[in-house]
Amino acid sequence: MTDSTSTSKTLGDIPISVLDLSQIVEGKTAADAFRDSLDLAQHAEKWGYNRYWVAEHHNMPGVASSATSVVIGYLAAGTSTIRVGAGGIMLPNHAPLVIAEQFGTLESMYPGRIDLGLGRAPGSDRRTSLALRRDLNSGEDFPQLLEELRSYFDASKTSYHAPLRAVPGEGLDVPIWLLGSSDFSARLAAYQGLPFSFAGHFSPDYLDRALEVYRSTFRPSAVLAKPYVMLGVSLIAADTQEQAEFLSTTMQQQVVALTRGRPGKIQPPADLSAQFDPLELTAVRKRMESAIVGDRATVELRLRALVERTQADELIVTSGIYDHAQRLHSYEMLADIAALKSGTSVG
Repeated sequence: MTDSTSTSKTLGDIPISVLDLSQIVEGKTAADAFRDSLDLAQHAEKWGYNRYWVAEHHNMPGVASSATSVVIGYLAAGTSTIRVGAGGIMLPNHAPLVIAEQFGTLESMYPGRIDLGLGRAPGSDRRTSLALRRDLNSGEDFPQLLEELRSYFDASKTSYHAPLRAVPGEGLDVPIWLLGSSDFSARLAAYQGLPFSFAGHFSPDYLDRALEVYRSTFRPSAVLAKPYVMLGVSLIAADTQEQAEFLSTTMQQQVVALTRGRPGKIQPPADLSAQFDPLELTAVRKRMESAIVGDRATVELRLRALVERTQADELIVTSGIYDHAQRLHSYEMLADIAALKSGTSVG
């Protein structure tokens, strides 16, 4: 793990990673989504991205990464140097022993390349949460689940006579991150001395508060000597400002679909000027405020400002673009803007 430094960071100083939902676009299937994800991961590796994370979501027709650990194995098998992981596993949906075994298996297969990011939200609606968790808990027991999960990896806390052991998993170094969109996980990550990834791409209002809480209350640990922040960013880069803004209408349609409670497959970009009511327009504008959408000059200007303001140690970028070739182009442009070095990997 790379520690934060006391010097001011700029865009060229920090690693950049990819957050992918294995999006299922209109007219295609989950199988197509997985192939596109692997292709993007292979390109990201070539272009110098640091990590490739996939996220757990459920009951969403446009998201194929529900069986997150299985997708991670598929992506890790098709790449060779880039770190691959979960951004994240929603821990209250699972027995900690199962997650320890799954990620112990992944780490055994792809040593030194697996990350385990953890969140406490269900990654779904209330009904699906009940189907997953078998009760209506909302993650209040997340700290206890985290402690249990970490104990399975810690060989010093187990023995051959222990009643429960994660095999594989026990004694393996699987980096654990806490994910959050408020200050709850920021406080917990600081208390445990763990790296923290903030969902700035959908919760910008809590960004400054969460980072201040995490950094000011951080306790050094055997895992991490100083705070380490990775910031989630929605980003769409294109050759012209107009093209980038048109591509972003795909993301706007997703926001409205969620507002209406009718999530669907990822839609192609379209002219949306007369399609939304005032409430939906408000939701779209709110989400788009934090998104970085534009040509090279716009993206570079806004990214540099974001890094200088937040002093993030790493960025993780999601690009909800309908066309796979255009999504690749967006990430390639970003790699060039940030001057990423191919073949590098930061733990």
